[in-house]
Amino acid sequence: MLEESPARAAQAILIAAGEGVLEAQALLGQILLDGHGIAQDQPLALRWFEIAAGQGHLMARNMLGRCHEHGWGCAADASAAAGHYRIAARAGLDWAMYNFANLLATGRGVAADHLQALDLYRRAAEAGHAKSMNLLGRYLEEGQVCRQDLVAAHDWYRRSAEGGDFRGQFSHAAILAEAGRITDALHWLDKALVHGNINFLRVASEALLASPHAKIRAMAGAYRQRLCALETESPALHRP
Repeated sequence: MLEESPARAAQAILIAAGEGVLEAQALLGQILLDGHGIAQDQPLALRWFEIAAGQGHLMARNMLGRCHEHGWGCAADASAAAGHYRIAARAGLDWAMYNFANLLATGRGVAADHLQALDLYRRAAEAGHAKSMNLLGRYLEEGQVCRQDLVAAHDWYRRSAEGGDFRGQFSHAAILAEAGRITDALHWLDKALVHGNINFLRVASEALLASPHAKIRAMAGAYRQRLCALETESPALHRP
């Protein structure tokens, strides 16, 4: 219903949220943040996330973290974001584990702690979170605060790619290319191209140009074309 008639769906969600339906309150925050079927209103989205989070909705708590991290409807405050992520991560939400780990890995809003970040990425990955699978693979590949394990790293990249994460698809493609499996690598590069965001495409296109394989270098042009197209479109939706 939300995709077939966004405005009608948004109205139904608004009514349900006003009647106290917890899931509707969290969803209302999301569609207000995105402007999907309803006028975008970041401060109001923040308020509905606060209402839902106050009643124990973990994704709403995670989205409060996102709002504070990025300044959506409030002043950006990485420390406040970390507090929200920590609450939802401790309750077992994979997205919150991933987001909190990102802050720990970069020292934003909290003291940098790669051991804790690695633990959170691992827990989220084992729960099926594709983005965390890719970052767990990176730690294992580099041997950062853990024993290097290339076999496990490559397996996590594969699982991340199959789980739909575009960075995992790119990582998996890089491993396949190193092994000489160019056709398979191109398959995953195509998938990463379709779903990658602006920042990813910008960095990935440069990395592709450095490949020793002509067919993979040729992909850089497609990545740049997709990058240009995204830069002319509306801003990306706000996601977990």
